[in-house]
Amino acid sequence: MATQEFYIRNASETEARGPFTHEHLISLAETGQITKETLYYDSTKEEWVAMSEDKDLVAIVFPEKVVLKLKGKTKLKTVNITDTNAAPISVDDMLAAAEGRTADTQDRLDPGIARARAATIGLYSAVTLLVISALALIAPSIDVLISPTLGTIIQHPLALLGVFNLVLALMLLLQVTQAYPLVRFSAALGVGMVGFLLWTQGQTMPLSAFAIGSAGLYFCTVFVSFAGIGLAAGLGLTGMLGYAFFALTT
Repeated sequence: MATQEFYIRNASETEARGPFTHEHLISLAETGQITKETLYYDSTKEEWVAMSEDKDLVAIVFPEKVVLKLKGKTKLKTVNITDTNAAPISVDDMLAAAEGRTADTQDRLDPGIARARAATIGLYSAVTLLVISALALIAPSIDVLISPTLGTIIQHPLALLGVFNLVLALMLLLQVTQAYPLVRFSAALGVGMVGFLLWTQGQTMPLSAFAIGSAGLYFCTVFVSFAGIGLAAGLGLTGMLGYAFFALTT
């Protein structure tokens, strides 16, 4: 269940969205984008079912909220005494407090907001890594793309992979997160193709750099925490920049 991915849609929709992890579904539920009546694809039943039919899923995505009640005989002290020395509170101040951006609330950042911010950082980190890898893969064979022929394209498959990565980067910039599976596929395919070519040439250092960069790219589409995204982005940039240096200087 920890790594299960979900495809979802509303009953009135024909196109599905996803894949989403439990963390993504929780964020969508907290922002009101999905309800218990939202459909998800149950691979075991091979059909679309409402989330409300899966008690375990409902417990994770829509946890019960504790309702606080005051005792009947509780006496409340008057607190609406105006402090003439207090600064007025603006809407921006309230939003900053809710998002954990003030000195008093910086350690209380809403988990849903934190996950959404981490996911956004992961998206733009993935875009950056895709662009760097695309430039490194295309640059050595740019003449192939300027005057392409079937024979030359077959002889330079890395250039095609670079073009594919540029397309993926554009899709992510347009917030098409459904492209995440393709990004992971490209990362794995790149390791296989680049790894094979560099291994046959005995180039172990650039091979290692590209493998590390591809691993960082892969995990930028998986993690939804600041620590995970920071580690994935750091490894990805180190690896991809190292490979780009090799590709553009040799």
